[in-house]
Amino acid sequence: MDIKLFYVEKGIGQPLVLLHGNGESHQYFENQMEFFSKSYRVIAIDTRGHGNSQRGEAPFTIAQFADDLYEFMLEQRLPRASILGFSDGANIALTFALKHSGIIEKLILNGADLNPEGVKRTIQIPIEIGYKIASLFAHKNEEAKKKAEMLGLMVNEPNIATEQLASLTVPTLIIAGTKDMIKDSHTRLIYQSLPNAQLSFVRGDHFIAKKNPDEFNQIVCNFMCE
Repeated sequence: MDIKLFYVEKGIGQPLVLLHGNGESHQYFENQMEFFSKSYRVIAIDTRGHGNSQRGEAPFTIAQFADDLYEFMLEQRLPRASILGFSDGANIALTFALKHSGIIEKLILNGADLNPEGVKRTIQIPIEIGYKIASLFAHKNEEAKKKAEMLGLMVNEPNIATEQLASLTVPTLIIAGTKDMIKDSHTRLIYQSLPNAQLSFVRGDHFIAKKNPDEFNQIVCNFMCE
């Protein structure tokens, strides 16, 4: 890896890695760090080019972020870990799991999508417009370039085939908001395509871990303790 990922950790026990969403940082999980650190070694990472982690020169893609996570686990000497990913973090976690399922204890995918078609059009259209505008100015302006990279992740990625999920036998919790930006049908498709998955909906929008942490944490806790 050409960079070092910034991370914070709290607690002792089995590792639980937290992966934030697009344009965010480890701070998104402020309501999960304290709660889960009572039982786990919680490690919240800033993805490449997010928060306090450097951008580096490597591609700005979900696949690269998953490779970064693998390198991070090697550096930290984590032979196995549970992973909780939110939004793009869930897409990173799923991409990672499809390649390295043997080192995952349990997988929690919050607001994941297999492709941009899984996002409601009312949300996706403004993202696509913003991406086109930022791309026009990316060669002239550093901020526009950064914005185009961020939005590009949601416009062009992920690209996970439904059939790939059949081979993933890791115990997985699919969790989303009742008014999520991800289509309910798409969330159910992910659940139905995984051989060892559970499905839960939490009252709220895409950001249930932040806005409805009590309900979110309890559902995740119940799954982790099984």
